Amino acid sequence: MTSRDTMQMARDEREAFATLLEGLTPQQWESPTLCKGWRVRDVVAHVVGYDPLSRLQLLRRMTKGLVTRGGANTVGVAEYASRSPEELTALMRQYAVPRGLTAGFGGRIALTDGMIHQQDIRRPLGIPRTIPAEPLRIALDFATWAPRILGGLRARGLRLIATDLDWTHGKGPEVRGSGEALLLAMAGRAAALDDLDGPGKTKLAQRI
Repeated sequence: MTSRDTMQMARDEREAFATLLEGLTPQQWESPTLCKGWRVRDVVAHVVGYDPLSRLQLLRRMTKGLVTRGGANTVGVAEYASRSPEELTALMRQYAVPRGLTAGFGGRIALTDGMIHQQDIRRPLGIPRTIPAEPLRIALDFATWAPRILGGLRARGLRLIATDLDWTHGKGPEVRGSGEALLLAMAGRAAALDDLDGPGKTKLAQRI
């Protein structure tokens, strides 16, 4: 899998995200998500809020995040608090091709972050999605070692088995479920546990 391939997947993910946003009502934009304390608009601001930054601007945000509760992500969301849903959706389209920080690892940061955060919005709103298998597999692999996700730590000593695509990870008591549910569980979303089963589920739940 080349960086060009994964970058195209990241672009497709953001385009799909923008399409979702275009269909939301004003009330849905203010609805809670799986990200504690964040509304839909806050999640969207987080997803695209790093792309416009220069290196100096990124450094300033990271520095400010050191003394702000919630860190740089909270700082970034606050910076976009006045943006309308239309403006946030336009930014998702404008930065469909990831830039800067989110372009890291051949676009895997943007792909995985966008995929998780789409589900953070979709699950509470009851808007299901069938995620294409290959991008989901890439995101699952990345989540097992990406430092900010901590998927590998949550899954240590367990064998994760996707029931809807060819993907497994680790050794130990099994945890089975859809690739989407496994991805969200590795990202610390307790809501995904209801869609998982197996003898290792209790241990995984204790780590979320």
